[in-house]
Amino acid sequence: MNWNQLNSVEQWNAMLESEEKFIVFKHSTRCSISTTALSRFERDWDVTSTVKPYYLDLLEHRNISNAIAQDTGIEHESPQAILIENGKVLKSATHLSIYVSELLEA
Repeated sequence: MNWNQLNSVEQWNAMLESEEKFIVFKHSTRCSISTTALSRFERDWDVTSTVKPYYLDLLEHRNISNAIAQDTGIEHESPQAILIENGKVLKSATHLSIYVSELLEA
C-alpha cells in the first residue's frame, strides 16, 4: 500500500478544500490496537481504489489531529479512519471497527 504522509496543518487545510476523495488514518505507534487496525487496513486495501489514503502519525503530529477534530466535528480517537470528499465527512470509524470495505462503500 502506498501511503501519502499527512505532515502539516496547511496540507490538511488544502486537502479539506479540495474536491478529492480521501481517507485519513490516524495511527499511534505506541498502541497495539492501532497497530492491529493499521495492519488489517493495509492488508485489506483495494489497490484499484481511486480514494487517496493519508497516514497521520499521531505522536509526531497531534496538532494536525486536533485540527481535523475541530474542522470535522469528529472527536479525536486512535486509531481512527475518516473518509472525506469535497470537504465533507462521508464516514468515520475507530479502533477495530475500521473496515476498508465499509469506508470505500460510503
